[in-house]
Amino acid sequence: MKQVVQNYKNGELAVLEVPVPGCKPGGVLVRTAYSLISTGTELMKVSEAGMSMLGKARSRPDQVAKVVQSVATNGLPATYRKVMGKLDSYTPLGYSLCGVVEQVGTGIDDVKAGDLVACAGNEHALHAELNWVPKNLYTPVPDGLAPRHAAFGTVGSIAMQGVRRGEPQLGDVALVIGLGLIGQLVVQLLAASGVRVIGVDPDPVRCELAERLGAAACGDPASAAVENSVAELTGGHGVDQVYLAAGGGSNQPVELAARLSRDRGRVVDIGKCRLDLPWNAYYEKELDVRFSRSYGPGRYDPEYELEGRDYPIGYVRWTERRNLACFLDLLARGRVDVEPLVSHTADFADAVETYQRLKDGDLKAVAVLFRYPGHPDHAVEAEAPVVAVPAVRRGGGVSTRARYANASVRLAFVGAGNYATSMLLPHLERRDGVELATVVTTTALSAANAKRKFGFAEATTDLDAVLGDPSIDAVFVVTRHSSHAELTQRALRAGKAVFVEKPLALNQDELSGVLAAVEESGNDRLQVGFNRRFAPLLQEARKRFGARTGPASLRYLVNAGRLEHGSWYLRQGTEGTRFAGEGGHFIDTASWLLEADPVSVYAVATPGNEDLQVVLRYPDGSTATIAYVTTGSPGFPKETLDLIADGKVLRLDDFVRAAVYGPQRWVSSRLPKARDKGQSAELSAFIKAVRTGGPMPVPLESLVATTAATLAVQAGLAGGAPVTLARAR
Repeated sequence: MKQVVQNYKNGELAVLEVPVPGCKPGGVLVRTAYSLISTGTELMKVSEAGMSMLGKARSRPDQVAKVVQSVATNGLPATYRKVMGKLDSYTPLGYSLCGVVEQVGTGIDDVKAGDLVACAGNEHALHAELNWVPKNLYTPVPDGLAPRHAAFGTVGSIAMQGVRRGEPQLGDVALVIGLGLIGQLVVQLLAASGVRVIGVDPDPVRCELAERLGAAACGDPASAAVENSVAELTGGHGVDQVYLAAGGGSNQPVELAARLSRDRGRVVDIGKCRLDLPWNAYYEKELDVRFSRSYGPGRYDPEYELEGRDYPIGYVRWTERRNLACFLDLLARGRVDVEPLVSHTADFADAVETYQRLKDGDLKAVAVLFRYPGHPDHAVEAEAPVVAVPAVRRGGGVSTRARYANASVRLAFVGAGNYATSMLLPHLERRDGVELATVVTTTALSAANAKRKFGFAEATTDLDAVLGDPSIDAVFVVTRHSSHAELTQRALRAGKAVFVEKPLALNQDELSGVLAAVEESGNDRLQVGFNRRFAPLLQEARKRFGARTGPASLRYLVNAGRLEHGSWYLRQGTEGTRFAGEGGHFIDTASWLLEADPVSVYAVATPGNEDLQVVLRYPDGSTATIAYVTTGSPGFPKETLDLIADGKVLRLDDFVRAAVYGPQRWVSSRLPKARDKGQSAELSAFIKAVRTGGPMPVPLESLVATTAATLAVQAGLAGGAPVTLARAR
């Protein structure tokens, strides 16, 4: 079998062919599916191995002390031979994995061959194809939990033990210093425990990731933002606990901990950072400094780890193994999410290259996984995951009602937030043939404000009354993303035409629910707010480009920019990812230009899913690449698009200018003009369809295909392979 090893003397890394370990009593032989690189602990080892002998000595003074003692006891020649022999040997790497039990040793009755288990231990959960793991260092993986996520079990247990040492209580405020892999998990565990968390890290990308995963605020240790957040959340008293999850030689973390702790607060050291405690600061507040020892009670106890002697639960509630099982349970129940932490997944055969890229800084990562051949989901990934595009079935329950030509279309708005009041209602408030009948909001004042500003006849918080009003022709759903699918279903079943802002759905169940409402009610009068295909400038450019005969290549750059702190778009647990919320805009535009629906989706992301690259493939061989980035300059245009086919190029610059290059060149006016992204034309088309009973502006099948492709992006990121979009029949 193969195993990743390192020579500590010269720093050499290798994937070595070694014998298969035997299956001893009291443990199991596990074939690895995924193993996790600890980008903190393991990279520290890799970096130390590349140092000079003097550098190694400086980095490990504890080992130098042992060498000095050995010289005094055994003499210099014997000590030298011993040290050189130890240094010039291969040592293993790795301590967190998930795999399948291949063989069960005697005395084991809680798992059997074929079971999926998570394993821990820097001598037993190595980056190797097979590992022998003693009983107290593995635990079964809950049903439904992906192996790639279960591979986080050990580092999750380290973070969990650190949180337990802090003894947080509901309503506490905690500071997490260092937002690497362990720090990100500590943030999530504290948030799941009802603690408000403030994160500290010099990396703004990690700060933003921690905020998405539950932190109330994050910032650079040198900025005033962190101290201001602590003062605001604690009333000036200071935080209840500080968790040191940072590494390095700076003493700044322990000094910051003292400054921002409350009187008699707790400081928990989880990482390996410098700990020169400023005596006055710690004494005056009588701070309680605690150390968190790895995965929990049992660590470094050979009777527990190697001989399988458990501690009675009445005396030691949380041991290594119980922490491991608890963390997997939280993952399985969705209380902790590790997928956003996965910056890169590499094949095990590429282990040496991956370590080198991490060491050199070419690969910036929070967490990196090794994927092994023959693992449980390998066959699925090799064949490409499949996402079903639900079939559209129309029942016969609701007849299409055409209005008289001179009759006004009566509209109800559900929601009156920023988008509704800035991008939709201004185009409707004085439009002929439109009557703004009712606005529905969850708070009375916002409904009253919308009524006053836009001239609604009624304002209410009672949605049922609006849906039951037969005079209402169409309902606009302009609420937060998590409610779109439910409100759309209710309005369709009430027999209303529906205009729902994107997205139509945040998951497959929601999309299926909308289509079930269409089939059961017979009402297919639905439009999703994909407005860009209606933009006059893009419509003109497409007309000038003309028909095409061969496959096309489309490139769409979306310079989305960063969100402001506190934006509800960051609440991925309830509102979905940012791309799930607005990515449909760009997929719909690409599909409209290419005159087809995509058949596959491939997605890759930078660390933390900050920037996405989405590749769509179409039936005729055309491709569309959507680069959705948040790290670009705000001075650069937000949207630029190029369509290339048949010796022609269509260029769109942020809906301000457009050009077509071909036999006859066309360039739009270069005079500055307001960006028109098509909202007004889209609303006109929708109102016309409602008034006349004619077809909706975009076929329902296209809306469903775009939504399914948008949802497939997340599946593609999780699986690391193209996702086939299969049309259900």
